[in-house]
Amino acid sequence: MKKTILALIIGNALSFSATAADSYTVDSRHTFPSFEINHLGFSVQRGRFNQTSGKVLLDPQSATGYILISIETASISTGLAELEKHLRGKEFLNAERYPQIKFTSDKLHFNKDQLVAADGVLTLHGISKPVHLTVDHFYCGLNPINMKNTCGANATTAIKRSAFGVDKYAPKLGDDVNIAIQIEVTKD
Repeated sequence: MKKTILALIIGNALSFSATAADSYTVDSRHTFPSFEINHLGFSVQRGRFNQTSGKVLLDPQSATGYILISIETASISTGLAELEKHLRGKEFLNAERYPQIKFTSDKLHFNKDQLVAADGVLTLHGISKPVHLTVDHFYCGLNPINMKNTCGANATTAIKRSAFGVDKYAPKLGDDVNIAIQIEVTKD
């Protein structure tokens, strides 16, 4: 018990920076890509995806790394079962034909040891396009719950859904989609 308390005190007092090409696995219980879209001019509708996996390699000292995120399209969650069924269908995500949304990047941008952006490729609905993610929060440290080295980030971008072949009801149903990826990864 004393060792656990001491480790918590030391871990909280001395947060660590990811060093020398550390490999991480996405924590699917704390990673929820979300989106918002204009709904016919009346409101902004929001949703998220509940199943995400992936790997992250970080080396802040050399300002390099790699990100691979896979999002299960069928895991879309809006709070409305009927809408989710519609969004999984052929008019929108076509989850049966395109079961995953993927983001890959080997162009990470750091400010000192802080990840601040990533340029990569988003594959949605079978179409791949370059995207730029802005990272407005990045932190690595010892997770006091599981006692594992963990990094977390919040990354945002905006896309035109029509550029990915998801254009039903556009532009009245917003073509611009704001995306936020709240992610936690655990060191392998």
